[in-house]
Amino acid sequence: MNTLTSRRAATETTILDVLTERWSTRIFDADAPNDEDALASALEAARWAPTAANTQPWRVIVARRGSAAHAAVVGALAGFNAVWAGDAGALIVFVAETERDGKPLAWAQYDTGQVAAHFTVQAHADGLSTHQMGGFDRAAISTAFGLDEALVPMTVMAVGSLGDIRTASDELQARENAPRTRRPLAESVLVSQ
Repeated sequence: MNTLTSRRAATETTILDVLTERWSTRIFDADAPNDEDALASALEAARWAPTAANTQPWRVIVARRGSAAHAAVVGALAGFNAVWAGDAGALIVFVAETERDGKPLAWAQYDTGQVAAHFTVQAHADGLSTHQMGGFDRAAISTAFGLDEALVPMTVMAVGSLGDIRTASDELQARENAPRTRRPLAESVLVSQ
């Protein structure tokens, strides 16, 4: 059993439990089967994320552990991400459609971020763990999956069952046990009148 089942955030005001209890783990159970129902629910939550003018300028690549797609995504991960992320049940690549019919979609990256956020919240509500990564080779992902120039990989998200911290390397344990911090809200709000 994992000794880290909760890493509740110390918030300045009350927010939803699913948000205070969410954290980005790097320790996944490499032997746990994918919870396909929870994954489908997370993808459905992503589908219902708001987008500018309902353009839905996003796509996902769902790469399940053990598949050629998963191996391709793992192969594109950079640095330390390549050490731990392969244990996740699936790696989801969130892709922004930055142009359609020759016209730029100015809000595509923002909308794709909202899609990833909705996915994350639903995944955690259903007991899955997640971790988003920016450290990956975008060109390698585009090549591996035949994406054209208008489809830009934005982030890779590891998703799956939480692993047992006691079996993780010392470096992973240290990162997992590091204090959760955010700057004070007052330092983030530029204007509040």
